[in-house]
Amino acid sequence: MSAHIEPQIIKQDGKPAFAVIPWNEYQKLLTNQIESDESDVWFPNEVVKANVRGDSLIKAWREHLKLTQAELASKAGMKQSALARLESNTTNPRKSTLLKLAEAMGITVDQLID
Repeated sequence: MSAHIEPQIIKQDGKPAFAVIPWNEYQKLLTNQIESDESDVWFPNEVVKANVRGDSLIKAWREHLKLTQAELASKAGMKQSALARLESNTTNPRKSTLLKLAEAMGITVDQLID
């Protein structure tokens, strides 16, 4: 039996209404394993405004999510003083640090990169 690998489109009233996709593609969608490009990155208006006025994206997201520095630092497994330095835009954080912060805030690393 050959596997069906192309999406199947189900129409209602002559218009596409549903897409049936292979299970592994569905699993990738659920776990965000599909490659993303810059057009997939989303920012709330408040985060953009804060970043334009000079706040780092880390600080802008933290404030948007209504977290204190202490709360975010604790969630990310770092000291509050280290987070304060990262928010000041005077250091370039490592990718591993950005990953911890993104996971702690429930966003992607791409949303923390200027």
